[in-house]
Amino acid sequence: MARPARQPVRRRPNGDRQEARSGQVQSLTRALSIMRVLAESLDGMTLSDVAQVVGLPPSTAHRLLTTLQQERFARFDPLTSLWQVGVQAFIVGNAFTRTRDVVTMARPYMRRLMEESGETVNLYLESDGEGICIAQIECRQLMRAIARPGGRVKMHYSGAGKAILAWLPDAQITKILQRHGLPRATERTLDTPARLREDLGVVRTRGYAVDDEENAVGLRCVGAPVFDEHAQPLAGLSLSGPTARVADERLPVLGALVSQIAREVTAELGGRLPERR
Repeated sequence: MARPARQPVRRRPNGDRQEARSGQVQSLTRALSIMRVLAESLDGMTLSDVAQVVGLPPSTAHRLLTTLQQERFARFDPLTSLWQVGVQAFIVGNAFTRTRDVVTMARPYMRRLMEESGETVNLYLESDGEGICIAQIECRQLMRAIARPGGRVKMHYSGAGKAILAWLPDAQITKILQRHGLPRATERTLDTPARLREDLGVVRTRGYAVDDEENAVGLRCVGAPVFDEHAQPLAGLSLSGPTARVADERLPVLGALVSQIAREVTAELGGRLPERR
């Protein structure tokens, strides 16, 4: 019995295969860009706003948002017509924090710092040259400073950011400044490399950094570094509050307190302190 002739296998040209792979990567990149802008939005965004920020046609943005919604990485509120981050994004983000012992192990120390200082306490990591708030203990004061967990801040006008910057290698500091520049948030922002490096030298000498209304008018922040086992800055621990409470006379006391607890967190994590420069 004769066998049917085998049909020739149609192979996709190399260019087509590369375009398909490129298209898949491009879709992923676009979806991640959408997730980033949604994460940075406090109240959610309309479809047109998302499309404009990420630079996509509305139809493409809607297709990606719908896919993210199906996987619960994004959600749509029909009452407000706003897109927001979905619960699955929280689950993934929470899994990351579980893998970082620094959050779990630092939290009791952060609570003690809040109790002893009376101010809101934050923990920051450096990522791509910016500071990311990964944990927070709010104080009990009616007027308090709130840094949204997951929010980003420029390193040069953040107390925790400057505490980390001060102990990074000079080449890495230069790379961060070249990438992000020194944009001004207030009139007091250190906006030249010379002024910033002078301030970082002071940070290394006294052991803590001060954001003196450099990020927001009326707000002060005091930060100190947490070091890893290689004596490299792993995180920045900080407390923040209004200038009315974080007054000049309290700065040395609060700075010493933040520095001491940051050293205790370093020891808890098995880190070691660097030699003074």
